[in-house]
Amino acid sequence: MPGAAPDTAPGTGSATDPAATALIPRVASPTPAAVDSTALMGAVPQPPCEADATAEPATEEPAQPRRGERVIKLRPEQSADGYKSVHSELTRPTFRSRLRTGVRAAGEVLITFGIVVLLFAGYEIWGKSVIVNAHQNDLSQQLAEAWGPPGDPTVTPSTTSSSTPASAPPKVQGTPIAGLYIPRLDKNWIVVEGVTQKDLRYAPGHYPTSALPGQLGNFSIAGHRNRATFWRLDELDDGDVIVAEDRDNWHIYRVTRNHIVTPSEVAVVAPVPGEPGTKPTDAMLTLTTCHPKFDNYERLIIHAKLDRTQAKSAGRPAELGG
Repeated sequence: MPGAAPDTAPGTGSATDPAATALIPRVASPTPAAVDSTALMGAVPQPPCEADATAEPATEEPAQPRRGERVIKLRPEQSADGYKSVHSELTRPTFRSRLRTGVRAAGEVLITFGIVVLLFAGYEIWGKSVIVNAHQNDLSQQLAEAWGPPGDPTVTPSTTSSSTPASAPPKVQGTPIAGLYIPRLDKNWIVVEGVTQKDLRYAPGHYPTSALPGQLGNFSIAGHRNRATFWRLDELDDGDVIVAEDRDNWHIYRVTRNHIVTPSEVAVVAPVPGEPGTKPTDAMLTLTTCHPKFDNYERLIIHAKLDRTQAKSAGRPAELGG
């Protein structure tokens, strides 16, 4: 413009108008650059380069099972006989599986057998006692009927009146002939006639060819080795009392010997024990039973000699608490 002062660049050392406003340098704006659209989201990973189609795929080594573990394949696989089931490894029998099955079956059989044996032993020890005691009560009533009202105060005969007919005696196994008492064992029985298995089932049995209670000779009695009968017979010692009872008398015997013999030694029940063919001079009593307990390959023998005889009219003997 004419008459205007020319512009001078600052710092050139030329004169400037002091009254003029200071010139502010002009800042040049940079050229806007292209903005990357992914700058705000982060870089997207690029897929790896495709492998050569002709290269074989890499195979991973299967993990080895740890000790004690077993790997079962989840898919059927081709075999010479066709496809193999995914469960074939589990269902195929092996020697170990057969052995385990055999051991398990044998164990179950042995456990069952053991339970049966225990039940049988329980019956032999406790069950038979209940049955024998019940039959002993019936035998006692039958013996009371046979002997009549007078006599033994320990055997109560059935009472009758003119208006009430007498009841028939109970029908039980065996024919009762005597009573037998062992105070030391706190036991007593009704003795029946006979020594067969049928006779001895519920009571001690009298050897038919031996003497009767109190008679000269050997009053011999056999019994089973169970808790209801001669279970504790081995506890008797010399001098212990055994009482035999008949219709009218008490016969008190005292033990003279307790010993074990073989089943073939039948001379123990001879009129003179151990001396067959010898004429007796004493009244003896012999008790025989199996030995040991729960077996029968030996015999336990108790011999006793008559000490005295007491009439029932005099009451119970002192040996029985009379």
